[in-house]
Amino acid sequence: MFNQRLTLEDLFTVHKFTPNAGQLEAIKSLNGPLFLMAGPGSGKTRVLLWRTVNAIVFQGILPEKIFLSTFTEKASKQLKDGLQTILGSVTNITGVPYDISRMYIGTVHSLCQKIIGDRRFIKERSRVKPPILLDELDQYFYINSSVFWKGIEELLVVNENEWRLDVRQYLTGMSFEFASRHDTTTLLISIFNRFSEENLQTQKIIDYAQNEDEQVLKQIARVYEWYKLKLEKSNMVDFSLLQQRAYTQLLLSDHTAYEFDHIIIDEYQDTNRIQEQLFFRLAKGSKNFCVVGDDDQALYRFRGATVENFVQFPKRTELYLQTKPKEIKLNTNYRSKNQIVSTYKQFMEKVSWIREDGRGYYRLHDKDIQPQQQDNDISVITTKPGNSESVSKEIAEFVKSLIDEKKVEDPNEIAFLFPSLKSNHVKQMKKSLEDEGISVYAPRAGRFLEVKEAKAMFGVISQIMGKPVRQDYAGAYKEYHGWLRDCEEVAKQLMVKDSRLETFVHTKKKELRRCKEDYIRLLKTVNDNDWSTTDAYHPKKHKRVLSNTPLISEQTMSGLGTGRLDKVIEERSKGLRPFTLQYILNRSTSVDWNVLDLFYRLCGFSYFSHMFKKAENGDDEGPISNLSMISEYLSRYMEQSQSMLTGARLIEDRFSNDFFGRYVYGLFRIGESEVENPETPFPKGRVSFLTIHQSKGLEFPYVILGNPGKKNSGVPRPEEIVRPLIDSENEPLSRVSEFDIMRMFYVALSRAEKGLLITNLRGQGQVVAPAFKQLLDEMNYPVASELDVSKLSNSEIKINDIPKVYSYTSDYLMYIKCPRNYMVFKKYGFVPSRSQTMLFGSLVHQTIEDIHNQIISSRSDSNE
Repeated sequence: MFNQRLTLEDLFTVHKFTPNAGQLEAIKSLNGPLFLMAGPGSGKTRVLLWRTVNAIVFQGILPEKIFLSTFTEKASKQLKDGLQTILGSVTNITGVPYDISRMYIGTVHSLCQKIIGDRRFIKERSRVKPPILLDELDQYFYINSSVFWKGIEELLVVNENEWRLDVRQYLTGMSFEFASRHDTTTLLISIFNRFSEENLQTQKIIDYAQNEDEQVLKQIARVYEWYKLKLEKSNMVDFSLLQQRAYTQLLLSDHTAYEFDHIIIDEYQDTNRIQEQLFFRLAKGSKNFCVVGDDDQALYRFRGATVENFVQFPKRTELYLQTKPKEIKLNTNYRSKNQIVSTYKQFMEKVSWIREDGRGYYRLHDKDIQPQQQDNDISVITTKPGNSESVSKEIAEFVKSLIDEKKVEDPNEIAFLFPSLKSNHVKQMKKSLEDEGISVYAPRAGRFLEVKEAKAMFGVISQIMGKPVRQDYAGAYKEYHGWLRDCEEVAKQLMVKDSRLETFVHTKKKELRRCKEDYIRLLKTVNDNDWSTTDAYHPKKHKRVLSNTPLISEQTMSGLGTGRLDKVIEERSKGLRPFTLQYILNRSTSVDWNVLDLFYRLCGFSYFSHMFKKAENGDDEGPISNLSMISEYLSRYMEQSQSMLTGARLIEDRFSNDFFGRYVYGLFRIGESEVENPETPFPKGRVSFLTIHQSKGLEFPYVILGNPGKKNSGVPRPEEIVRPLIDSENEPLSRVSEFDIMRMFYVALSRAEKGLLITNLRGQGQVVAPAFKQLLDEMNYPVASELDVSKLSNSEIKINDIPKVYSYTSDYLMYIKCPRNYMVFKKYGFVPSRSQTMLFGSLVHQTIEDIHNQIISSRSDSNE
């Protein structure tokens, strides 16, 4: 029941929120489609939050009837926390409780997962086993595997090496003499995802390829269809196919279009074709479809995003929902100072956005963005024109002055933004800062595996587990083994300095050698008796013989089992799934730790434990953040492979070949860190180096645009391939790259709050966007080396508009139990080595839910 005494304005007062006219209109506009154009720093998150509160509290909309999609998990968590805070205050005033646990709020991928498992969207409300989701890293290892490529050879009747070369040349439009499996895998992933995101039918691709005599495209389409069937058979989906699966499920029943009263989509400019179809399907019934976005901040075309979804939303709403949307502009910038707003507005006008036919623009043109801060303070500066070394030195001295003059509370309030972190200029900038004593946090500058924490940890692990033998390969594999040698040297130096670590390493190596040798001895006993490891194990027949195996250790002897275990085994042997001899051999020759357990034991030694102390004291959070990433990678490996370390996995160096030869080598080739802690993305004590894509949705007191140029590489090849296959109005291919570069730099410029520095790189080999050349030539921006830093604005300690909500059980009680434990696992996101699951409780809950849904389904049948 909605509340009739409390008013929305009362709540605004309670939470000290004074919306401007556009914000208030958006919050109150709940009927029909709504097109919200939200510029940088315009407070769109608060608008979405209060709009949802208005719907729940004052319009009586049940939370489970609201579908709210955000671009990141962090954004959805922020909105959930904000809803709980405001709804909690309403409960305190009115006594009316609110439960948002069943509300659909999250990223589009998480919500698609929810749809697939939600019985509201399943015929007869039956239980469906949710698919296993392959994220980007999982998808890479799946397609890069030898099994997958052997399947391609059989499917197409081709030679792998020759077909890899054909694919690489076709998907890049360039000539090569060789194509590695890694290169071809990444290209296939890119085109597969584009096919899925455009919701293209395989037959349509094949027919087009046939008509255009594109034989390689036809083969790629066949492999794509085989890939989808292969995943479906294993009940698996990748991120792109997950959306297809959810959309297909929605189409199975008419009622699915009426399950939600409100559809709200944030960052709509970064949605793709399949997402657009899914959202319009959900909104078909209520027509209450609100989209929020800014086409000038569209960054994700390379992931299939289609900026036209947003630009043409009014036209498409008329097509799909047969009604026009209400249009509201959120155009007051509360983030940036006057000069910063003026700069990014002028920047976007440096190219022509007029359509080829002269009718309108390729962007929403009249945004009329205005800064809330109407000041004349200096907030945009540049450097003297120069090469990478001179510009980097000037910037490093400027940053040191910012820190020394207390213009920032901490170095992490200064962000360096680059189009890419894989360049010599980035290395030069990092060196110049470090020469000034300024630490840098750059999780994606170069390879994550090159950071000293990774080299130390993987080096010590290799000393214990062994590493693959260097084979006669050149290129990346040779480079990888060079990295392994570096890790080995780091580990040896640590062991020389720490005798306890050296003793630990030798003890663990001896333990693994014992398991390996005992397994070989037991296997010989099995073979000598003409048994097979697949035979059912019977203690009365096998145990005494195995126990009499010469030279096996006491640990292995006890691992063969007790009398109690023998009874369990005999009971199970009466059924259909008896224990095998292989199971007994594995059980008796295994260690009681896995590779993630090993990681945590190593963290106890002084070199690594010191990193925890530095974070705890607030000195430097960089090292502990890197250790957290390593724990995530090790956990991912255990999910992909058998986690138990047994004698069978140690013989013939099977474990080291799989771990270092396949998995870590794959991470090395991918080159980027896939995991960053959303709670503490920017460690204290360091300035951050980020790609512009990483900075999306963030803001910093001071921003340095480290490189104002990106090479225009022309039409992206995937776009060139897919464009003829889709039926929609799009930007001309010839201008796609130019437009995307402008949007990328617009995002970078609009991240700054108090100060923005645009580097003025000139000289041989320097690429500077033409728009920046014009801007720097026209505007008389102060030069960093000549500026009195004291005239710049100080950063301000900000109180988050949306407070973080803490849980009594998972936050408070965990902290009371062990503050260090809370710091490691909750704050820095380390992955626990051995998770505890409440299997019985989950089983009871699922059983009750099954009965509940069966009753609902039977009632529906009787009503019909």
